[in-house]
Amino acid sequence: MFRTRVGSVTPLALVLALAGPASCGGSSDGADVPADVPESAPAAATPQEAHNTLSAEERAEGWRLLFDGRSTEGWRGYGLDEVPDGWAVEDGTLARVGPGGDLITVEQFSDFELSIEWKVEAGGNSGLFIRATEDASMIYFSAPEIQILDDDGHADGGSPLTSAGSNFALHPAPEGVVRPAGEWNHFRIVVDGARVEQWMNGVHVVTYELWSPEWEELVAASKFAEWPEYGRATRGHIGIQDHGDVVWFRNIRIRELR
Repeated sequence: MFRTRVGSVTPLALVLALAGPASCGGSSDGADVPADVPESAPAAATPQEAHNTLSAEERAEGWRLLFDGRSTEGWRGYGLDEVPDGWAVEDGTLARVGPGGDLITVEQFSDFELSIEWKVEAGGNSGLFIRATEDASMIYFSAPEIQILDDDGHADGGSPLTSAGSNFALHPAPEGVVRPAGEWNHFRIVVDGARVEQWMNGVHVVTYELWSPEWEELVAASKFAEWPEYGRATRGHIGIQDHGDVVWFRNIRIRELR
């Protein structure tokens, strides 16, 4: 780099030599810009823009967002009219940041395909509920739960029946599918009539038939036998659990099955 001392004057010949030949392309203010360099680089996408979006193809397939990455619109607390303070939007995620109770969608759904990404803190525990009703004091009295867990850091990870991706306490999930605490995991849940299919990180982990003889037998032998409304609803809310730990969600989308 050439530097000119304060008070000195750069000779015109040197200025012309440094400038070099004029470019055939230029910016609107007349300054020369190399042809292969844009005048301004595009701004980096924010977390809200990078996630929580749908392509035109996905919209055409019937997908819609349940979380826009910017607000808690479309959600409320279980048994409440609004979202409790323990839930917040953080960097494009829907996060459980403090005590507040379980969260549910304002809308109810019958048959659907749900796609959702989640991660938990070390030792964290949470859950995803389907077809939840508010006929009881607790959401898990009625709604089947897909377990969200740090398997390596929580005692529930020691049993396939209560590990991440299981139909909690009824249908086990295979080992080695969930990712470690702090990393994003993906659920795909298909609820079609009595049939429920659960996928985690692209792996099919659970399938069961509600109200089938096998299901009735499993429920009767579990703690859910105490709650006669458990798993009986054919329509209900999507819910996410406040189990006392920090958990984050993003890219929550649903497609109703007609």
